[in-house]
Amino acid sequence: MTMNRREAVGALAGMGGLLLADPKLEAMQSAAPAASAIPVPHIVPLPFKADSLNGISEKLITSHHDNNYAGAVKNLAKVRNELASLTKDAAPFTVAGLRQSELTYQNSAIFHELYFGNLGGDGRPGASVAKRLGEAFGSLGAFESQFRALGGSLSGGSGWAILGHCFHTGDLRIFWSGHHTQGMADTAPLLVMDMYEHAYQMDYGASAAKYIDAFFQNIQWDEVERRMQRAGKAQDALRG
Repeated sequence: MTMNRREAVGALAGMGGLLLADPKLEAMQSAAPAASAIPVPHIVPLPFKADSLNGISEKLITSHHDNNYAGAVKNLAKVRNELASLTKDAAPFTVAGLRQSELTYQNSAIFHELYFGNLGGDGRPGASVAKRLGEAFGSLGAFESQFRALGGSLSGGSGWAILGHCFHTGDLRIFWSGHHTQGMADTAPLLVMDMYEHAYQMDYGASAAKYIDAFFQNIQWDEVERRMQRAGKAQDALRG
């Protein structure tokens, strides 16, 4: 069955959509190694000459890329190696800590690649971009004011100011992400398990392990496969 673009976006729901929407970033990712049992993160080079920016020095941008960004990528690789060695008997706090670190370093790497990917231009939006921002925020000036205000609010702290295409609603949104782990939920779920106590307490009390056993006994894998196929078709449609 052929999917139109609207259906594709809905099914994809953020699975790499923001990356694919940026031609420059897509080119940066094109050299990615083939998938393996343990995905190996790699450092993407700057997409512009380090000394070509106005008001951002070569020293600063190089340090930012080679230390902050590259450090996140290297730490992500280490964390993934640790995760790959875990067994089902691993201490819960060990698993939780590693998964938190994986999320932190993975998002840090992605955000940095997007950041570097949207530098190197002349700072003047084209007509189509200006129109879209005007439609979403009332005017191009209003967008800039709101985005600047968010950036200013983070002064002295940490976080990211982001303009995003929300696949859930189809509109543009400005949002904040802190600690590399916070942002809008924007994914295409394939298999979901509720781990709030309300999902198992009445039947199993505090025994979450028994609940998990029961959950796996009741998975509808045909539905999981259908979701996977839809996500794959959506990705292909967005690439086209």
